[in-house]
Amino acid sequence: MMLYLVATSRIPGYIALAILVVLILIVIVSNIHVVQQSKAYVVERLGAFHAVWGTGLHLKLPFIERVVKKVSLKEQVADFDPQPVITKDNVTMQIDTVIYFQITDPKLYTYGVEYPMNAIENLTATTLRNIIGDMELDQSLTSRDVINAKMRSILDEATDPWGIKVNRVELKNILPPREIQNAMEKQMKAERERREAILQAEGQKQSQILVAEGEKQSAILKADAAKQARIMAAEAEATSIMKVQQALADSLKLLNEASPNDQVIKLKALEAMQKVADGQATKIIIPSELQGLAGLAAGAQALLGDK
Repeated sequence: MMLYLVATSRIPGYIALAILVVLILIVIVSNIHVVQQSKAYVVERLGAFHAVWGTGLHLKLPFIERVVKKVSLKEQVADFDPQPVITKDNVTMQIDTVIYFQITDPKLYTYGVEYPMNAIENLTATTLRNIIGDMELDQSLTSRDVINAKMRSILDEATDPWGIKVNRVELKNILPPREIQNAMEKQMKAERERREAILQAEGQKQSQILVAEGEKQSAILKADAAKQARIMAAEAEATSIMKVQQALADSLKLLNEASPNDQVIKLKALEAMQKVADGQATKIIIPSELQGLAGLAAGAQALLGDK
């Protein structure tokens, strides 16, 4: 009975010890921090800056240290609302700006300025007004790169004490007054119509050039074809004449080899006169040597007729 009473009296102590152990484990676990890639934690100890935790596992002293700010080290984009600015020639425009920046020093970013984004926006508006105020309307509309470069340089230098690096500044929209916009739209429309007319004229010109070039090539080809036809006809005629002359030469050669008598020669001459008679001449003079041959031919024809 005594042992039971003693054991029963110790149970509350065990429960309290277990609760204490659980509380200690909860405190320890809650003070374990894992810093992710491209992140940084700013830690204070007893209200004063202590350290900047980088990527990895860290243990915070409970009730003594605290994480003041979790900072992203990635490049960030800030798109500010349109700001009214006045040009040198007193034209009011609305310009909205986009800034690409990156936090390079988490400590300066935490303690350098209160509300850093508001500070950057106000600084951007002031810088933009100063730059545009020294330009006329036409110059401001055509000098975006110059304005971007000036703003980036000024903002980067001004935000350096805040642990911020400005990588790029872009003017997203430049909106002049409505009447100027209408005039610009009309001018742009007229310019588009002018370019379209020029393109159409150029197209017609190129089309005419192509047609003329095609006709020229066609005429050249036709003339070349006619030339080739004449050359081929002349070559054919020359070949025919050569063949006739060759045949005549061969016949004369054979005749000479046969040792013809005077009668055969006279017959050949008569054949030649017959060819002459086939021409357009109305009068033919026959040599006296062939007149006797004509009588011989008539007698031969009569003799063959009787047979």
